[in-house]
Amino acid sequence: MDVLILSQDDVERLLTMEACIDVMTAALKATSRGDAVLPLRSMVWKPDKKGLLGLMPAYLDQPRSLGLKVVSVFPGNHGSEYDSHQGAVMLFDTEHGSPLAILDASSITAIRTAAVSGAATRAMAREDAGDLAILGAGVQATTHLEAMKVVRPLRRVRVWSRNAETARRFASTLAARHGLAIEVMPSAQAAVEGADLVCTTTAAREPILEGAWLAPGAHINAVGACFPASRELDTAAVKRARLIVDRRESALNEAGDFLIPKKEGAIRDDHIAAELGEVLLGWAPGRRTPEEVTLFKSLGIAVEDLAAAHYLIEQAKARGVGTSVPLGGRRLAPA
Repeated sequence: MDVLILSQDDVERLLTMEACIDVMTAALKATSRGDAVLPLRSMVWKPDKKGLLGLMPAYLDQPRSLGLKVVSVFPGNHGSEYDSHQGAVMLFDTEHGSPLAILDASSITAIRTAAVSGAATRAMAREDAGDLAILGAGVQATTHLEAMKVVRPLRRVRVWSRNAETARRFASTLAARHGLAIEVMPSAQAAVEGADLVCTTTAAREPILEGAWLAPGAHINAVGACFPASRELDTAAVKRARLIVDRRESALNEAGDFLIPKKEGAIRDDHIAAELGEVLLGWAPGRRTPEEVTLFKSLGIAVEDLAAAHYLIEQAKARGVGTSVPLGGRRLAPA
């Protein structure tokens, strides 16, 4: 059987942020409707705990997709030539189980994560929001700036990173790319105070965002922390916010931003107001008042990768992009 291979460059060329936000919106709606099979991801840690291999399988009914993402997560790669997330997304035919495609996971993860935040921001942030603070200056900071620019007219952009030189390089490069003035801030607090859009995109294990800094009506997309023992937001920030998650089961088992305040007794399971898919379906409000602080906690779920991969295959076939290789799958005749 021929299997389509899409490289990092192929994915970046075919998967625009605007299109991906729409694809993610549809996938999250399908998931909240119950039209997906989504087990919790499994992980194999290196003995030194400095890296892991994660396996994220799923089935999505619309668009009908069966597959998985296998991805290595090495947080120590931040600031190096290597992405912290590397791997492949693989799709299979839903009728016979034949492998259909293998796609670069680094680029899909970078784009689809920010696109989900874009969908959340479009549904939850105030209509007049446009003062953006980005904490972190890596891959996800880059794609989140693009996503925020798609869903809200940005009037001010501030960035902070523990590495000041990385922040300066981010500001210089992205300002020229997007035609925006980007201010490098000396502290996370200085970046966040007064902002009505906040994106946390760091590899932090301890909070870098405090609830006391948040302006009334702010919306936060928290995407950096993805393990039970790590978080980017302090307890006060989570407690004061209306919390929306990509998937309840995942948040209840994997989201340190939620689990640590819960362990402290500050919140309970019912602090999760809804899944993002439920908000997008109109089953739950994303925001109830202009002054309410809203928080979207993103872990990243496999249906997002499958939906992006399905879209990419359609685009690649239509444009003649990618490489096909025979990978087997036919039943071998007896000798």
